[in-house]
Amino acid sequence: MYETPAEIARLQRLIDASHGRGTSHLRDIVDSDHLMQAAQVVDALDGMKVLSLATVTAKGEPRVSAVDGHFLHGAWTFGTDGRAAKARHLAARPAVSAAHVDGERVAVFCHGTAIRLTEQDPAWEPTLAHWTRHYKSDPTTWGADVRMYRIEPSWLVGYRGSE
Repeated sequence: MYETPAEIARLQRLIDASHGRGTSHLRDIVDSDHLMQAAQVVDALDGMKVLSLATVTAKGEPRVSAVDGHFLHGAWTFGTDGRAAKARHLAARPAVSAAHVDGERVAVFCHGTAIRLTEQDPAWEPTLAHWTRHYKSDPTTWGADVRMYRIEPSWLVGYRGSE
């Protein structure tokens, strides 16, 4: 867990606001018994999670692909090759939706903006350090044009199944 108390508090405010402006249908399903609090989200998303990432084509058509998602400092991080269609989509239209679903046990849904990380970004070094520890190699060495992203969430809700 990398989140500071301030980051957990910010994530909790986002969850509360997102759930509050969700539809009645969403709130019926993700009711108070099933809504994950920020600390629960952070705990559930420890390590690599398969993330379904939706981008948008130039024609406005949605495209979903799977990426390795790492939740760091209250936001998803992921990478892709610059030759991937999603890289072109993100360069032109950075709005994304992302979901991690583990059966009926846990689901975290997020909408936001994919920010391409660069060496000048304060999140660059901690993100690469985490990924390098996890995979035991620097992800920027995996290809000629590896791109790393952070999703700046504008909406996030987590669901936890009944125990």
